Amino acid sequence: MRHARTRRGHSALRGAALVTTAVLAFGFSGMAAAYSQLQSNIQAEDVTELLGDRPTPTPDPDDPNAGQAVNILLMGSDVRDGANAEIGGKVEGMRSDTTIVLHISADRSRVELVSIPRDSLVQIPACARSDGSSSRGQFGQFNAAFSIGSERTGLASDAAACTIQTVESNTGVFIHHYVVIDFAGFISMVDALGGIPMCIPNDMRSTKAGLDLTAGDQVLDGSTALAYARARTGEGLGNGSDTDRLVRQQKLLGATVRTVLSKSLLTDVPQLVQFLNAATSSVTANPELASIPAMTGLAFSLQNVPTNSITFMTIPFATAESDPNRVEWTSEADQIWANMAADLPLVPAPVADPATPADPGTTAPDPGTAAPDPGTATTPPAPATDPTEGDALTAAVADTCGPA
Repeated sequence: MRHARTRRGHSALRGAALVTTAVLAFGFSGMAAAYSQLQSNIQAEDVTELLGDRPTPTPDPDDPNAGQAVNILLMGSDVRDGANAEIGGKVEGMRSDTTIVLHISADRSRVELVSIPRDSLVQIPACARSDGSSSRGQFGQFNAAFSIGSERTGLASDAAACTIQTVESNTGVFIHHYVVIDFAGFISMVDALGGIPMCIPNDMRSTKAGLDLTAGDQVLDGSTALAYARARTGEGLGNGSDTDRLVRQQKLLGATVRTVLSKSLLTDVPQLVQFLNAATSSVTANPELASIPAMTGLAFSLQNVPTNSITFMTIPFATAESDPNRVEWTSEADQIWANMAADLPLVPAPVADPATPADPGTTAPDPGTAAPDPGTATTPPAPATDPTEGDALTAAVADTCGPA
């Protein structure tokens, strides 16, 4: 009981400090209005009933994310209605070309983002929808799960539920939260940051995606960043494969993280509110995550994660034997998913130079901290040399193109 009281006391003190800061910055009425606006931006949709029977961890009632690893499924929706139709052209249905499993370690020392190629061949389970209908189980392309979920209802939450089930059944990784963001929300978020600085290695043009970039250091505004993320075919875009596009998306995400970290958002209240307003717009998420206190709490818990502990990678894959236009995950993928489920690093720590004396302040890992099931979780695989299989943030994203 004493420990519980102490934890609640710390939460109350942190909450009071946040409220005091906000009142000083906005005034009470301004704070209330800003909070209400941000909260109303997020569309909260509970998909628990659509996921069927699954082992669900019991969270700490004071801090649902305390002391446990957190897995968030990030999905980019290309739904083409309203503002999104003006951006990408009106198209019926709902698809997702970007799916990333975001893993946050229980000790908050690592953040790992694993991209899943949309052309991956996987088993898609039968998916329940909110209107009472259900799809049949089938073997097919991974991103079909998103469109299958929303097929009758057109709801992003139904699409997310089917994708969650597909990820969990194929990886063994439990998904705690999900986030779906559309075109308009992505553009607004980038523009709120003042653009994303990136090194463009060569001229890139795609009529279909509306992309026209010249080689060199560029600052991508929201529309250009979206075109860069969506483009697959055209000049300077490689062989037009989805994996080439995944590399660009990972670089863009890394550059976005670097831009956010470089901004003094907490001391620039107007820009902070503008960014949060953009980041929460056009977002659908589960209720446990879709609240300002929950997002704030998770963000505070990550404030000390070093950038070299933020890792981007694509799940290892090979050309599918059954279809040269599709891919299938390799045995290395099984190891990565097992390590994520066991909260082990997905890539090994850098090997120290034998000639360099060891830091006396470091100790060898405790053998008692091995994975719960040694038959599945193993030593993290070495990073692949194929650039489509990612690397650490510091290696994946260059600050500038360097001297000519």
